[in-house]
Amino acid sequence: MKSQVFSAFAAIVITTLGTVGQIAIASNPSLTQQENITKTKAVGNKGGQVVESQGYHLEFVPEKSDKGMHLDFYLQKGDTHTAVGGAKVTAQVQMPDGKKETLTLKYDDKEKHYTALLATKATGEYKVVILLDIGGKKVNGRFSFKR
Repeated sequence: MKSQVFSAFAAIVITTLGTVGQIAIASNPSLTQQENITKTKAVGNKGGQVVESQGYHLEFVPEKSDKGMHLDFYLQKGDTHTAVGGAKVTAQVQMPDGKKETLTLKYDDKEKHYTALLATKATGEYKVVILLDIGGKKVNGRFSFKR
């Protein structure tokens, strides 16, 4: 009975979120409890896709621009969502044609987020993996968007 209820709940969550963000249902006993939990919300405070992982709030906001796609990434800590600067942030982007590009995101101290420009106007679905090194701690999030 419990597995039927869980399956129904998972199906509802997956149907509701679609391709908006990642859904991770982790059950790897070799991970710590904190590493084993990744939550996803459909929309964050900045209007982007959100992944909660290892005590961090990761929010990805892609926006069209004249030069391509402007990528905004908000890295925040804990329930208070305090901005975290000084991290090494890399985006691995898979283009609609399958080609891959790696971008280094720079921190905007005034706006309290990381940013980069993806100089392409190709239409289709983009898959993005954000890789973070926060003082030696490795965290990542998976996102997607369409142009």
